[in-house]
Amino acid sequence: MSVASRTCFAVGAAGAAALTSYVGLVTGALPVDLGIGRRTRPLGPLTLEIRAPREVVFDVLSEPYLGRQTRAVAEKVRVLQRGSDMVLAAHRTRVRGHLIATTVETVRFTRPERIDFFLTRGPVPYASDQFLLETVEHGHGEATHLGYTGELGTDLWNVGSRWADLVVAPWERAVAATFAAVKTEAERRSTSPFTPV
Repeated sequence: MSVASRTCFAVGAAGAAALTSYVGLVTGALPVDLGIGRRTRPLGPLTLEIRAPREVVFDVLSEPYLGRQTRAVAEKVRVLQRGSDMVLAAHRTRVRGHLIATTVETVRFTRPERIDFFLTRGPVPYASDQFLLETVEHGHGEATHLGYTGELGTDLWNVGSRWADLVVAPWERAVAATFAAVKTEAERRSTSPFTPV
């Protein structure tokens, strides 16, 4: 094998390894938790007012984990283990083209005011986030203020910070899409009359 052939082979192998590593990180198939140079950054906050009682909103949020799943939900959320107030669940989210990121998280339910998520495997070594539900009283009905906050951590100082910049946008888009779907379903289910102020 000539020097040029060996060089082309080495460059091709390095490129394939880099691509495989990238895909593994993006999809969560190759989780990296070095614990070196850990930096954290906030997730959210995102907020939304839903014209439905807090209990209804909580039921809609928790149904994919605690209730019967539709086929569409089962394609996105797979419950791996279930307890009385907590589940271990795999979440599948499309990130780019055909790439699907899979995160595995514990999900703890505190009815009716909060749902806490803690990452056990995913594209970053650390994430903790929560949905917070607060009743908002209006003169003509009851609504729910749904809030989202959290924290995401990456390793390797500036390199990890740049990786976090790539991860946060699709992460928060997925939460915003969940909020929109929950708003639609909770308001559909709600039988409480509501008139905006």
